[in-house]
Amino acid sequence: RNAYFRKALRYFFPILIALLFSKASAQTLGGNSVFNFLKLSNTPQLTALGGINTSQISNDVGLAYNNPALLKPSMHTQMNAVFNDFYGGIKVYHLSLGYHHKKLNTNFSWGLNYFSYGKVSETDAAGNVLGKFKPTDWVMQLSASRNYLEKWNYGATLKFINSNYGQYRSNGVAMDAGILYHDSSRLFSASAVARNMGFQLKKYEGSEGDDLPFDLEIGATKKLAHAPFSFSLTAQRVHQFNIRYNDTVFNNENGFQNGSGKKFSVGKLIDHFILASTIYIGDRVEMMIGYNFLRRRELNIGNGSNGLNGFSVGAGAKFGKLQIRYARAYYQSNAAFNQLGINMQLNQYFGLGRFGERIGW
Repeated sequence: RNAYFRKALRYFFPILIALLFSKASAQTLGGNSVFNFLKLSNTPQLTALGGINTSQISNDVGLAYNNPALLKPSMHTQMNAVFNDFYGGIKVYHLSLGYHHKKLNTNFSWGLNYFSYGKVSETDAAGNVLGKFKPTDWVMQLSASRNYLEKWNYGATLKFINSNYGQYRSNGVAMDAGILYHDSSRLFSASAVARNMGFQLKKYEGSEGDDLPFDLEIGATKKLAHAPFSFSLTAQRVHQFNIRYNDTVFNNENGFQNGSGKKFSVGKLIDHFILASTIYIGDRVEMMIGYNFLRRRELNIGNGSNGLNGFSVGAGAKFGKLQIRYARAYYQSNAAFNQLGINMQLNQYFGLGRFGERIGW
């Protein structure tokens, strides 16, 4: 079996590296990518940790939606359902399910993220109202992961993406690939994941096509042995050093500071990082806090009060095989959005484990 794993890894890493270099050579800044809703965090624990985290070890199948290497056997038949209260009446729903196949010794998950923007007026070029339509975005994905030796796990995700804005419609496919190192004796984990490697199948009417919001993320998490804390440091978009969107005309008109012309600056380096911490209150309660440097800088108003921009907080309570989590992420002028999520082991309530055995799973 070890020979099989080594063979799988021999093909996995060269393919991943080739995809990374091909995508990194054609990246765009600002709003020039398509399907940007893929960047939003899908589950409360991820939102509370700053919106991006690759290395947090938790029995939450919702986290594995973001990094397939986090899938593990304990997520067998676990469901994660999330309800989002976003701005402007936007409703976001998430559902993911985990499954462990004993014969294949492989972890699987299925997930769906659905964005509903309500009813929007459809007008012609003169402003005449022609009716209303319901714009939506959604992505459906299937993930798989396996372990290698005792401390390694690797996984991949395939996605189908769909966007519908009335007569303007587009869809595409993408892939995520991740690898995780976890040393339980030292309470340390580190991971890297390449997200949204893909392309549009159908382009918007009148568009020549755009890149997907590719991201290469790396991170590490350390839990203290004699204190109820863990700390995470995550870096986003590490394939591209300068990730600042710098429109000098807009900045001058709205009181924003123009970006430095230097190739290297401490600010540009810090833009990549997300800091997060989890406080474990006994075995059943967790408190989380995160700080996203890039979100803070991009949402700050030049001459205004910026409040808690970039911060996020959350809490989780575990009752046996039922988990309830809540997160609140802060945006401009203390405005925030809320997420509520529920995790439950379906086999405990519906006997799916026994049903799976009967059908050969």
